[in-house]
Amino acid sequence: MAPNWKSMFKSKARSVRLQIPEGMPVPQHVAVIMDGNGRWATVRGLPRMAGHHAGMGAMRDVIRAADDVGVKFLTMYAFSTENWKRPRQEIQYLWQLLEEFFLRDIKELIERNVVIRFIGDTTHLPLASQKTIERAKEMTCSNTGMVVQFALNYGSRLEIVEAIKAIAKRVESGELSPDDIDDSVLSSHLSTAGIPDPDLLIRTSGDQRISNFLLWQIAYAELYFCDKLWPEFHREDFLAALESYGRRERRFGGLK
Repeated sequence: MAPNWKSMFKSKARSVRLQIPEGMPVPQHVAVIMDGNGRWATVRGLPRMAGHHAGMGAMRDVIRAADDVGVKFLTMYAFSTENWKRPRQEIQYLWQLLEEFFLRDIKELIERNVVIRFIGDTTHLPLASQKTIERAKEMTCSNTGMVVQFALNYGSRLEIVEAIKAIAKRVESGELSPDDIDDSVLSSHLSTAGIPDPDLLIRTSGDQRISNFLLWQIAYAELYFCDKLWPEFHREDFLAALESYGRRERRFGGLK
């Protein structure tokens, strides 16, 4: 690995201040599948880690843009339960990036009044990463602004299975009747309990699939697929996705 590839892609504060058109509805909750870091690096003859490093800059841009336009909840798919199949060196670098991101950006997140949350089984992450997560949560727990959720070691099928197990135990103990089980009961046992379902799901890199992300929660979300690889996706691209959302008619199975 070239020792100086990081210096080639230093994240810089972007001066672009684009906004969505006045009067256009802003989605309350946006979920993002950040895909294409590895391919972005490969086409440039760089190691995959360079793509993840560059992708961190795109993540900063999107968080800032979402906060600026009034998004209330932003969920970022950072590491899935299937990602453990990747090379060990790459996985270790991702945990280093997690720590680097919060070390560098926590001050701005606090200034923006952002609340940091995590979904997924973080108990399997390295101890240092678990401590970083707890610090980020503690340092932003009293904030009242946009909630940013990072999905780490997250898989939606596992999340639903665990929710069903928890409900089954309540039924077994007599605390809950099977006839009482409905959408709201299942939702209350998911890791996103208390947060509204996503209005908009964005995926980069050209792939048009959900990849085991928030399967229950995105039942009525608008889907937006972008051909750009994640490190190329910035504020103007995020706002283009929001404009697309704003032009759509959401009927939720009914008529208007």
